[in-house]
Amino acid sequence: MLQHAVPTIEEVAALLKTAERTACTMIQRGDQPAFKVWGKRRFNWKDIDAWIEAPKPGKVPPGDTGGGG
Repeated sequence: MLQHAVPTIEEVAALLKTAERTACTMIQRGDQPAFKVWGKRRFNWKDIDAWIEAPKPGKVPPGDTGGGG
């Protein structure tokens, strides 16, 4: 996969192993960082990497048993 400095929705969907429609829905909900260029969604690889690595609500961090202390 060719990784441009500003990837397309197709490239991000491929990275996430999801349908383009699913990636679009995630953007519309504000779940994924994106911006528009001439009406087309574009991304920054650093933002996508940070988004992937960020803790998600409802997820238990690795090593945490969820016991609460």
